[in-house]
Formats: sequence, structure tokens, C-alpha cells
Amino acid sequence: MILPITAYGHPILRKVAKDIDKDYPNLEQLIADMYETMHATSGVGLAAPQVNLSIRLLVMDATPYAEEDPQARGFKKVLINPHIIEETGDDWVFNEGCLSIPDIREDVSRKPNIRIQYYNENWEFFDEHYTSVMARIILHEYDHLEGVLFVDRVSNIRKVLLKRKLQDISKGNIEVGYKMIFPLQKKGRK
Repeated sequence: MILPITAYGHPILRKVAKDIDKDYPNLEQLIADMYETMHATSGVGLAAPQVNLSIRLLVMDATPYAEEDPQARGFKKVLINPHIIEETGDDWVFNEGCLSIPDIREDVSRKPNIRIQYYNENWEFFDEHYTSVMARIILHEYDHLEGVLFVDRVSNIRKVLLKRKLQDISKGNIEVGYKMIFPLQKKGRK
């Protein structure tokens, strides 16, 4: 089932998400729905707060970046209760977008290497290192679990210039090809 995406301005996008346990209700179905939602919206990653759940869960599929980075081919992951242990290297800039902030793309500076601990969908524990585009996707989605959005990482002047567009998104004054939850949309408007 394709889930609606929470839009910029929704309070859940500013909460620090909570760890879950093996007994989280309908987890297998939620993961399947998140993958279906991510693919239907042409995303490469999706965090649970983006589907209105404040839990530490994200899915990703880096395959669209396979031409630029061969390691991305077939790189699909489910990360449950992820926690970044370390970020290293010289910052690198990459143009990012977000399903919760449609039609806005900005250059964001992040570290190129990460070490992260998490459980997969089978509750197997991993302590892994990632680089390049895989690290970038994880860092972007991980930010959602920490209540941070990519527009928080741009310069103050860019934030000022984006203010109107961001307000329009939160009010639902935007055309998107997928269902969204707009926090400031007036009743009766779709």
C-alpha cells in the first residue's frame, strides 16, 4: 500500500524518533509499504517519520545511482534502530531533494564516510561502514530520525530565499504526483 508522505511543517518531522522492538505491530507490512511508497514516488530512501511514524526505521534503494557509482547497483537496505557511531572525511557537497519537501533541491555538505549500527528486517545486528552515495542516502534519511531536514543544512541566505516555497509546501499550495499530509492545509482543499 502506498502511504501518504508528511510534508514540510508537519511536527512529526521535527521529533527525534524512538527505537522499536521485535514486537512492533505489523513491521513486515510497514517495511513492504515503505518500499512500495518509496518506489512509487521515485525516492531512493524513506524514513518512517515521512510516513507519519516517529520510529527509527528507514528503507533505501540506491540503484538509481548505479551509473555514477557501481557499488549502488542492487544496494537495498532496511535499517531498524540505526545509530551513527562516526562520520569522517572531508565534507563533500551533493545536491539533495526530499519527498517531504517536493520541488526543492539544494547543495548540502556532509561527511563522505560513516559507521552505523542497526538491525535489519530479520533482527540481525550490523556494525558497518559506508561511503559515497550510500553514506549520503543514509545520512539524509538518518537526519529524519533525528528531526532534521536537509534544508536545515543550507546557508542562512538560502533558508531566507526558500521560506516562501516552504510555507507553500506546508499549506499544500503545490502540485505533487503523490498523496501528502499537509500540516497547514485549509480544510476542504485537496
